Amino acid sequence: MTSDALTYFENKLAHETDASDVYAAQHAGDEFVLVDVRSDEAWRQGRIRGAIHLPHQRIATAATDLIAAGTPVVVYCWSPGCNGGAKGAAAFARLGYDVKEMIGGYEYWVRGGQPTVNDDGELPRVFDPQVMVVRA
Repeated sequence: MTSDALTYFENKLAHETDASDVYAAQHAGDEFVLVDVRSDEAWRQGRIRGAIHLPHQRIATAATDLIAAGTPVVVYCWSPGCNGGAKGAAAFARLGYDVKEMIGGYEYWVRGGQPTVNDDGELPRVFDPQVMVVRA
């Protein structure tokens, strides 16, 4: 039983990451491309600073022109209630990329107070006590 659980969780962690780990990886200078797989309208509304925009429907035809082969990729969509991230990750995997899905998506990035931008610049940071410890 224990080996089944270990295999399951190791496989899960090999293919998923979360907002705090992505933020830490950005600050550590880790090499990866963060890809927002949401619609054009969602991208304009707000996005993670440093991400590129490639809706999951266009990955099969455009990814190799935008991201060098062998580059690790992290994808995100709206939230835990959205499967666009999984669709995007599958599309990148079909092309041979080392890819992870950022669980929680844009929602948990924002709720965790991480930096976001839109076409007009920086957006206000929000620190949600429902998903993190907020100190005065």
